[in-house]
Parts: sequence; structure tokens; C-alpha cells
Amino acid sequence: MAGVSASALVEKQLAVATQIIEQQIDAEIERLETLDADDLDAIRRDRLAAMKQREQKKQDWIYNGHGEYSELHDEKDFFETTKKSENVVCHFYRDQFLRCKIVDKHLNILAKKHIETKFCKINAEKAPFLTERLSIRVLPTLCLVKNGKTKDYIVGFTDLGNTDEFSTEVLEWRIGRTDVIEYNGDLMCPPVSSGPGMKMNVQKKKTIRGGRRGDSDDSDSDY
Repeated sequence: MAGVSASALVEKQLAVATQIIEQQIDAEIERLETLDADDLDAIRRDRLAAMKQREQKKQDWIYNGHGEYSELHDEKDFFETTKKSENVVCHFYRDQFLRCKIVDKHLNILAKKHIETKFCKINAEKAPFLTERLSIRVLPTLCLVKNGKTKDYIVGFTDLGNTDEFSTEVLEWRIGRTDVIEYNGDLMCPPVSSGPGMKMNVQKKKTIRGGRRGDSDDSDSDY
């Protein structure tokens, strides 16, 4: 009997929710129907201005090297890049590390998809000041920068399911949680991955304000 009552309560709640949504839709339709020509022209002008602004941004991004995964030659390049681009994903790597090459493969894809963000990499051996300043102890490490400030780090593959077989979508989701790309999915729920040994650890989004320690597990490479 209790089960029937619970089911009836759920149905009643769904009916109420549906009614509210229908009322909201009806109200929006009514609002649109009452718009006069001047209102519609204003909406068109606003949309056109937004489209032009977005197109100008795209041109600026392309001019600054967005849309491709590029190599930074030295620390000066890093600072110039973070000044020119609002959103930056920088991969600190070493040629000898296989896992850095795995990251390269995924970032090549994401750079083309997320033109709003600058994707780049820098050889940690050529950036001793940066690696010390940012307390980078494990490679690969992704430094996620927004408006010239370091927001977060992705250290090794721990946040990516603790496996070499993580998907590009998983890395995209993890970067999206720091708001340095325009991510359209559910930030609280990682995309489904069939990679062996996949174990996601969803943590609250955080901001890095100062130094950091280079935590790692046995599978990551100490720099």
C-alpha cells in the first residue's frame, strides 16, 4: 500500500512540474506574440552585434595561434602567451616520457575543437624557472591558466581515470571543470569511457592561488 502511495505522489509531482513548464512556455509564446516590429528589430540588432563580436574574437584567436597545438620555445614565450590569450592550457613535458606523447595526441584534437583556448606545450628542461615557480614535480602536468592566473593543474593521469586509455572526452571534461574551455556537457558527471581500469575521482572544482606540491602515484614520472 505504501508503494502505491509513493508512486501516486511521484506522479502528482511530475504532473505539477509538467504544468509549470507548460505555463512558462505559454507565457514565453505570449510574450513573443505581443512584440511589435521595433522590439523584433532590437532583438535582431542585438543578435547581429553578438555574432559580429564573436566573429571578431575568432579572428583574434586565430591571430594569436589558437586552433593548433603549438610548441613554446622558452619561458618568455609562456608569459607572452598567457598575456595574449584569456584561456591557456600548457603541457609541461619531456621527450623521454611516453605519457607526454599520449597527452600530445589528445591536446592536438582539443586545440582544433576549442578555438577559444590556446593549447601549447613547453619542454620542462628548457623552463627551469617556471617548473620551480609552479612547483612542477611530475610529468606530464597541464597548467590551466585564465586571465593570466594559474587556476588549476592536471598532474599525471590520476584525474583522468588512472589509466593510459582515457578518452579525449574525459580530458576535455577535466579541463572544462576549470572553465578554461567552453564545455557544454555536465561538469559534475564525467563522460562514459570504456577504458580498462577506468576509475574517476570527481572532486570539487578548485582554484590554485599559490604554490603546489607535486603529488603523484607510482604510475607517473617524477621530473
